[in-house]
Amino acid sequence: MTIIKKIGFISFVFMLIYACNSDDAVTQQPKFQQRLIEDSLMKANQFLLERDSELIRSYIVRHQWDMQVSEDGLWYDIYNKTNGTKINNGNIVRYNYTIELLDGTLCYSSEKDGVAQVKIGASGKESGLEKGLLMMRTGEKARFILPPHLAFGLIGDMKKIPARSALVYDIEIIEIVDF
Repeated sequence: MTIIKKIGFISFVFMLIYACNSDDAVTQQPKFQQRLIEDSLMKANQFLLERDSELIRSYIVRHQWDMQVSEDGLWYDIYNKTNGTKINNGNIVRYNYTIELLDGTLCYSSEKDGVAQVKIGASGKESGLEKGLLMMRTGEKARFILPPHLAFGLIGDMKKIPARSALVYDIEIIEIVDF
């Protein structure tokens, strides 16, 4: 093999090695791994949502409640309707409440902790609670069941509500303050 052929062959091998180690090849593997991780997380989340939904349905059947479910998974029943003022974003709402776990454990109540007050849309409260309150009017009573993703999520409230807990709210609207 002549020297020119040897240099050409070595150059060709180096180009192949360089091409295999180029940024495109290096970034393909992490993108593939990231996609696998995302797919795994999506499947796990889907499994948890289905499991939560089964637990909530079973709870509703045991209590013989007639509840509806929203697109995002909030279960609700306004069992005492009125013609009172409708709640809107920006309203400050005062309400009596109980919060229980699906096993019946009472976590919080207005009887023990006092009447609750929240500004709709700026409260930092559970998103499921605000969605439920927006369905109500002054004087109404309702039950809401918030799956974990609409309640305190993965960590709970670090006090009385454990991680990944579905919550059962019983609410009575006392007053709406419009600012």
